[in-house]
Amino acid sequence: MDNAILVTGGAGFIGSNIVAELSEQGKSVVVCDWLEDGEKWQNLAKHVVSDFIDPDDLEFWLQDKGNCIEAIVHMGAISATTETNGDLILHRNFRPTLMLWNWATETQTPFIYASSAATYGDGSGGFDDNEQEAALKNLHPLNLYGWSKHAFDKRLARELTYGAMTPPQWAGLKFFNVYGPNEYHKGAMKSVIAQCYPKVAAGEGVTLFKSHNPDYEDGGQLRDFVYVKDCVDVVLWLLDNPQVSGLFNLGTGKARSFKDLATAVFTATGQPEKISYIDTPIEIRDKYQYFTEANMQKLRSQGYGGNFRSLEDGIADYVTEYLAKDDPYR
Repeated sequence: MDNAILVTGGAGFIGSNIVAELSEQGKSVVVCDWLEDGEKWQNLAKHVVSDFIDPDDLEFWLQDKGNCIEAIVHMGAISATTETNGDLILHRNFRPTLMLWNWATETQTPFIYASSAATYGDGSGGFDDNEQEAALKNLHPLNLYGWSKHAFDKRLARELTYGAMTPPQWAGLKFFNVYGPNEYHKGAMKSVIAQCYPKVAAGEGVTLFKSHNPDYEDGGQLRDFVYVKDCVDVVLWLLDNPQVSGLFNLGTGKARSFKDLATAVFTATGQPEKISYIDTPIEIRDKYQYFTEANMQKLRSQGYGGNFRSLEDGIADYVTEYLAKDDPYR
């Protein structure tokens, strides 16, 4: 096998979009993921993959064939913010990341991994991607998923504090609210865009959560929504710029409301706007974020000059090129 890029979670949402772009560029790609039951396999159906690895076999595969891996893009994880099984989260999120970090350090292989904006918790500590240990201590994730990502970020910060060895390039990406093709298998965790599109296309209305914070109107809750294609561009830029390392936010840098999002879906679909509001469920109300916005200065300061699509442009591409097609997969 020629030198290849290992993409864990490569059949998942962000991972399969990375695989798509690498494959289209003629790169050799090894995918590590579970396909499970259902349609997840279709995320990879259009692309050439050099090898598939069961995640439980990954460590042994690396020992046997790892000399062909030129870089690791680690997107594999349980990403559901509603997961409550702490042991499962450690087994699927923290420990594989640590194993890959150690292997990448030992073999001096570039290592890019998925952190998350969920590490910022309620946002009271700000949204600055400071990788210093003292700064990370001020962040308090609200769920197990966010905690698992934060736990690794903090461990990495401790390594840096004491001057431990690292891979020749490492980058942790704090993804904000990513949307786009190949998220269909995520069920309740897929974006609001993917969830409301079928209703909008059928001429029906959509429902959004009411605000339970006097500072925000109904539907006025704000998120940094970022199109998955723009996220892929950042990952590929990092692979092309091995001198860049660090913990980086990955959003657009501009928060938009859920009402803006819904309006953009109606516009892209050519349907009249019909939005109603329901109470935010009690079980998530005390952990609900009303504002997220990535500070993108750090990535820009490292030389990234790519553009991030506006919410309207990203949704228009998603709807017309994917959701409205018989085959919505990238």
